[in-house]
Amino acid sequence: MDTRIGRQSPTVSVILPYSDTKGPEAVELYNGTERTAQEWQEALLYDIMAVNEQGLWIHQKFGYSIPRRNGKSEDVLMRCLWGLDHGERILYTAHRATTSHAVWERLGRLCEKSDITVLSSFRAFGKEHLYCEGDAVIEFRTRTSTGGLGEGYDLLIIDEAQEYTPEQETSLKYVVSDSLNPQTIMLGTPPTAISAGTVFPKFRTKVLQGESYESGWAEWSVPEQTDLNDVEAWYETNPSLGTILKERTIRSEIGDDAIDFNIQRLGLWIKYNQKSAISKNEWQALETDKLPKLNGQLFAGIKFGIDGNNVALSIAVRTDDGKIFLEAYACKPVSAGMAWILNFIDKADVCKVAVDGKSGTGILEDAMKQAKLKKPIIPSVAEFIKANAMFEQALSSASIVHMKQSAAEQVITNCEKRAIGSGGGFGYKSQLEGADIAILDSMILAHWLCVETKAKKTQTIAY
Repeated sequence: MDTRIGRQSPTVSVILPYSDTKGPEAVELYNGTERTAQEWQEALLYDIMAVNEQGLWIHQKFGYSIPRRNGKSEDVLMRCLWGLDHGERILYTAHRATTSHAVWERLGRLCEKSDITVLSSFRAFGKEHLYCEGDAVIEFRTRTSTGGLGEGYDLLIIDEAQEYTPEQETSLKYVVSDSLNPQTIMLGTPPTAISAGTVFPKFRTKVLQGESYESGWAEWSVPEQTDLNDVEAWYETNPSLGTILKERTIRSEIGDDAIDFNIQRLGLWIKYNQKSAISKNEWQALETDKLPKLNGQLFAGIKFGIDGNNVALSIAVRTDDGKIFLEAYACKPVSAGMAWILNFIDKADVCKVAVDGKSGTGILEDAMKQAKLKKPIIPSVAEFIKANAMFEQALSSASIVHMKQSAAEQVITNCEKRAIGSGGGFGYKSQLEGADIAILDSMILAHWLCVETKAKKTQTIAY
């Protein structure tokens, strides 16, 4: 019985029509080094190296996304090996020095097993190179905002493209401008919540929407969040499953983070920008110098931090002009106890309280019951997702107002989105080490309660 292997063709692709390709030449050169290209790697390379009647690359830019450990870099190794054999100048960039160094080592070994003569092999972590006969050269660099300026190449490789930032693109995209036949290849995985790059997903969107010229794209992915144990999805999105990747390996990767597994193993592209932070200008534009006229009841949001160390409390109340005033009351260590929270809720005559956070919600709920305070509202995941969406909309519509609080501003203007749930929902996480996002989350909860609770209407009698 034949061993089952993963899907050999992309699940999503945009390939420009062509009748000729240099791909077979590159595959033959690679296979002559005692390695053998897989079917999907050959087909992808044929598309990448497609040429027109003048011998110019059909795809001046090509991007592809494949889940981890499938051997995605083998295609650019084949492309680079061919380039060195044909006198190209190549710049290979990666986000991490360890990645570029590993590729330098692998390509050097491939050259040794082929007919390509290496005249100089320079080993300096993050600045390696291979100089070959015929003025061919490949240089390896760890990406920076200035790397590559003033240098000229024929081929630019952007590995770990999910970390490729606009600042890096500004300095790198022109390094192939002087070439008579330039090509740029980007490869990586879909961005996670901690990925810094935006160039890769924007390029993908443009190509898929037909808005990018002389560009191609290929990916192995699921269209929406999928059950982690769906073996069919494993085979659909991992072309090397059954060859260099085994089912038992994937099974061992399954953990509590369903979103991360979907992104890194099943190739899921989250539909929102995970690096969309609340800017300082956006937050400061909602600032007021004096307390507005308040009109209505007080609502409190309480958030226990994910690490269980801190708890934050914020309040929300409507204003006379129809906006919602927000203020962070305090963020204190959980070790300080619950008395300060209970005292505030009691003395401030809070109408409703929303509490979130596994580390302390139950404890506070019991404490409020013993203090004979109203039972708090504990939002579901769906309600918390809705609260975050409502807060984002309020930022956009400028229906929020606040007075300057430096501590709150620091957290709010240094945050990024994180995935929640299976329907594309989001929350926020801090970009600053030691800064607790609980402050922002407590504001979001208070705002949600205030918006969701209808304002009491004053009864009028007409005669």
